[in-house]
Amino acid sequence: MKMFMKILVSIFVISVMFTMIPFESTCNELQNDVLRLHILANSDGVIDQQMKLKVRDEVVAEISPLYNGVSNKEEAIAITNNNLTLIEKVAKEVVGSYNVDYTVNARIAHKYFDTRYYDNFTMPAGMYDTLQITIGEAKGKNWWCVMYPTLCVGAASEKSMKDDLSDEEYKAITEDDIEYKFKIVEYFEKISSFFN
Repeated sequence: MKMFMKILVSIFVISVMFTMIPFESTCNELQNDVLRLHILANSDGVIDQQMKLKVRDEVVAEISPLYNGVSNKEEAIAITNNNLTLIEKVAKEVVGSYNVDYTVNARIAHKYFDTRYYDNFTMPAGMYDTLQITIGEAKGKNWWCVMYPTLCVGAASEKSMKDDLSDEEYKAITEDDIEYKFKIVEYFEKISSFFN
């Protein structure tokens, strides 16, 4: 009886793995096609968190026009790299307006993100390229959005995602009742990122 149960469990695990392969492949494609914006606040203090959001607002307002007509992530990264000085300058001006002496750094990084749920879409866990802006000690709650194929969340960005992502990628982030798939992918991504 124990052997029979082991065989049944093994068959179940193998079945789940085979049904997850196409979904995980799509999630990996998303990681290759998406550039994120990630801002880390100095601390969880109220002022530091307000400052983080103000940095977000000012940076997004300043750089949004630069991404008009961008057709792929590589182009978005190149534009971002060419404008890191501008991005830091805008963020430093915001931080300076709070009369604090925090350092501000902007760079392109390759970072692990957990699965994030929004009203209309879900971004799967994984390693993503990101424009990372750190404020001060960068030990506070962070904020992120998708920079490419869109610049942060909204109705226009949903259309941009639908236009710029493959059908499978768009379906993966907008499909209802796929939370368990994301949890499985997140589990495997955490194991994978541990070894990287």
